[in-house]
Amino acid sequence: MSKKIGWIGTGVMGKSMCMHLIKAGHQAFVYNRTQSKADELVQAGAVWCDSPAQVAAQADVVFTIVGYPTDVEQTILGENGVLEAAKPGTIVADMTTSEPSLAKRIHAACAEKGVAALDAPVSGGDLGARNATLAIMVGGEQKTFDAVSDLFEIMGENIRLMGGPGAGQHTKMSNQILIAGTMIGTVESLLYAHRAGMDMDEVISVIGSGAAGSWSINNLGPRIAKGDFDPGFFIKHFVKDMGIALAEARAMNLGLPGLALVNQFYIAAMGQGYEELGTQALFKVLDSMSSGGR
Repeated sequence: MSKKIGWIGTGVMGKSMCMHLIKAGHQAFVYNRTQSKADELVQAGAVWCDSPAQVAAQADVVFTIVGYPTDVEQTILGENGVLEAAKPGTIVADMTTSEPSLAKRIHAACAEKGVAALDAPVSGGDLGARNATLAIMVGGEQKTFDAVSDLFEIMGENIRLMGGPGAGQHTKMSNQILIAGTMIGTVESLLYAHRAGMDMDEVISVIGSGAAGSWSINNLGPRIAKGDFDPGFFIKHFVKDMGIALAEARAMNLGLPGLALVNQFYIAAMGQGYEELGTQALFKVLDSMSSGGR
């Protein structure tokens, strides 16, 4: 059955995710800070709205996927935000990677107005968004999850309710911690192969099918090999995610030295002006560092 969908955030991933819902027959009401980034969705039948509140006033389910926790808070709880206009019974699903504590605050604020909330961050990057193969990690109540699971299934393949409010974000932090480790391994492995005079694509085809195989080597490795550092996921957003994970770890009195080290390398990448590149551009940083900046 067709639903009225609100979609806020039409960037690298959000546009593809919303497009899947439109193609599945759902009516979409969309907002993005840069209107032109929603043009393709509007051409496909989405209705442009001038604010998150205007989106929420017309939708039964509102999805948000924006940049930073401050953006999430403003979009949902702020002036002209989703909660200002959402009707009782509306479901708000934030798919941004954000803070577990904020997810809990949003859930509580929504509950006071009779609105249900889920934190539902995703993993899979731009490829997963385009191919509708995302992993979707959800926190919230079972009945709310059940009410929108059909929509999640249009956007992803591995969808799971992980627990109460904030549990989706905690799961995403576990995901990002693991990715940080595999990214440094991917980059160092390919940099070694490159310096040894090997064909990086050939190396990837062998090691990517063995015990060293990972999503990073098999999906981002070929991009590195051809010098493609365009973003499937921005470095600036990965630094944000690692910062959240490190802060949560400190609150647990938990040390994560591997994550802390990789975080420093990515901060160096931002210092070199690479914040708008994809996470695979860590290769450029380590290549420069190990060659004395040549």
